[in-house]
Amino acid sequence: MSSDSAARGRWWAAPPRPVWEEKPTGAGVAAKGIVLAGACLAVLFPLWIVIVTSLSTPETISRAGGLVVVPRDLTFVAYEELLGGGQVQRAALVSLGVTAVGTLFSMTVSVLCAYGLSRPGSLGHRWVLMTLLATMFFGAGLIPTYLLVQALGLTDTYLALILPSAVSVFNILVLRAFFMNISPELIDSARIDGAGEVRILWRIVMPLSRAVLAVIALFYAVGYWSAWFNASIYLTDQDMMPLQNVMIQIVQKQEPPTGLGQLIKTNQLSPLSVQMAVMVLALVPVAIASPFVQKHFKKGMLTGAVKG
Repeated sequence: MSSDSAARGRWWAAPPRPVWEEKPTGAGVAAKGIVLAGACLAVLFPLWIVIVTSLSTPETISRAGGLVVVPRDLTFVAYEELLGGGQVQRAALVSLGVTAVGTLFSMTVSVLCAYGLSRPGSLGHRWVLMTLLATMFFGAGLIPTYLLVQALGLTDTYLALILPSAVSVFNILVLRAFFMNISPELIDSARIDGAGEVRILWRIVMPLSRAVLAVIALFYAVGYWSAWFNASIYLTDQDMMPLQNVMIQIVQKQEPPTGLGQLIKTNQLSPLSVQMAVMVLALVPVAIASPFVQKHFKKGMLTGAVKG
């Protein structure tokens, strides 16, 4: 096996360069490395400060004058108290439930709508598409939306966190563009074999669209997980609040969650470490999910948004 073939077989090896591209100079490679290192540092350094501060004792935070950069006397008291029950743990479970149910519902509606709009000659195809496009430029506003949610009896229910923002027209258009690029001959052959539209969608279209489906699902999941506005206007019960709203209350230095107030008063825990710990808990699910979708991101977005 030649050295070029061996290099292509290694996962860490750089992809072969086109013949028209010149070999990069040492200065160019060094400059790219410096720029990438600076970008990574700009992203990771604030995250490092948040994590270290969340693990610091009140004495370390007081000695640093606030945010801690150099770790010293680390403790997990803040996380133990936050995850040991109470308001923050309940809010995290609420956020996880709303994210899971909302993402499943949004993906179901978006995929069905996009597939119907991608089939030429479907009933009301043009009118439905124009109506969806109109909602991207014109909206009723906050007050009519609130009155509608109130009239439907959704206030103080978890459905108020899902239904008002369940579907994104942009995501539907991206899915539609991707579905339209699937070979019509493949779908026609399945239809000749007796497959219905539901079976074609489930057995042919969706397996061929894993990349764009993964990206759109990540968009919906991050949107639900990070959402706080709907809860702030549609919910009045503090026990139903998601994690983002509880985090806002803690960061704004309102009343600390039950169980933490006594530790803060006795100087066993710093309010700043509690704030940073809640931020870390809010970031963890997105940080875990993103790497699994990253490999599909480029293919899904470019194929769904550029072609068609």
